[in-house]
Amino acid sequence: MRPLRRDLSATLAAVFSRPTRLLRLAALGPRGWWWTALFLQRIVPQATRELELIRERAALIPDELLRAEALESIDGKAYHVQGGSILATFLPRAAARRYVALIAPLETIYDYLDNLCDRLPGVTPQAYGLLHEALRDAVEPARPGVDYYAAGPPRDDGGYLAFLVATVRTRIASLPSLSAVAPQLAESTRLYAELQTFKHLASGTRERACREWFEKHQTRFPGLEWWEFAAACGSSLPVFAMLFLASQADPTPDDVSATFGAYFPNVSALHILLDYYIDQAEDRAHGELNFFECYASSAQAVLRMRALAESAARRLGALASPARHKYVLSAMSVFYLTHPKVFAQHLERESAQLLAALS
Repeated sequence: MRPLRRDLSATLAAVFSRPTRLLRLAALGPRGWWWTALFLQRIVPQATRELELIRERAALIPDELLRAEALESIDGKAYHVQGGSILATFLPRAAARRYVALIAPLETIYDYLDNLCDRLPGVTPQAYGLLHEALRDAVEPARPGVDYYAAGPPRDDGGYLAFLVATVRTRIASLPSLSAVAPQLAESTRLYAELQTFKHLASGTRERACREWFEKHQTRFPGLEWWEFAAACGSSLPVFAMLFLASQADPTPDDVSATFGAYFPNVSALHILLDYYIDQAEDRAHGELNFFECYASSAQAVLRMRALAESAARRLGALASPARHKYVLSAMSVFYLTHPKVFAQHLERESAQLLAALS
C-alpha cells in the first residue's frame, strides 16, 4: 500500500477499533456522520491523488537531502493535507475539487519548509525568513518572487519550491472572491513566517524570542499565553478558512471578519496544540520546541484547551453555517486524539481527558 494511503488506513483502524472513540464520533449525530462519510469518500481520495502527483515531482529533486525532506514531509504528514481539505466537504463538487487542488500544494509548502528548518543540517537562522517568503508569495500573487534559497541551504531542489509556489498562485487566482479575503490571507501568512524566524532557533533563545514577539501583540489578544499565541500563528487553518470563503460568491465583509475572528486565534491555537500533542516524542528526539509541553502539567493543558475550545465554539456559533464549522472543530479533535501516534506514546488516558474536555 502506498505511504499516503497507509497513513489514512492506520488512523481509521485506530478510530474504529476502539469503542470509546466510536462513542465520540457518534456524538457528532446523523448529520456529522453524513459529513464524515462525504469527507472520507469524496474529499480524502482527491487530496491523496493530489499529494501523489506532488510526490512524483518531489522525487525528481536532484539533491539527496532536499529530496529526502520533501518526500518525508509528504509521506509523514499526509493527514495535514487530507484534514486541511475538510471544508471542501461543504462546497459543490466543482468548487470542492478546485479547493482541494489548491490546499494540497499550499499545505505541502508549509510542511516542506518546516522540515527544512527543523531537520536539515546547516540551515542558518538567516535562511528561515527568506525560505518562508515562498509561503507569502504563494497566497499573494502580486508579490515579486525571490530566490528562496539565497541564504541557504546551498542545495539544488530542481525548482521544486518554485513549482509549488507557482501552482498555488495559478490555482488561487481562479477563486471567485479572492480579493475579499486578501488582507486576512496576507496577515495569516505574515504571522506564520515571522514565527518561523523564532521557533527554529536554539533552545532558550527561541522561547525568549517568542515571548518578546508575543509582547508586541498581547494587547490585541489578551488572555493568551505566549505559546498559545505562537500556536495560533503556526496554523494553516485561518488561511484555509479564508480560501473556503474565497471559493464562494460574494462573501460579505462581515462574513469574512467573523470567520477570521472565529478561526484565529482560538481554533488555530487548538489545531497546533493538538498537532504538537501527538508529536511530543518526535519533537523530544529532535530537540524541537513543542508548544503543548509549555504547559506546567497535563491538567493545566486540559483546562486551557477546554477554555480555548469553548471560546472557539461560541465564535463559530455566530457564523452563517455554525454547524459546519463546529463539525470541523469536533472532527479535528477526534482525529488528532485518536491518531496512531497517541497509542504509540501510551497517551490513551490523557487523550480521553482531552476529548472529554474539547467536547
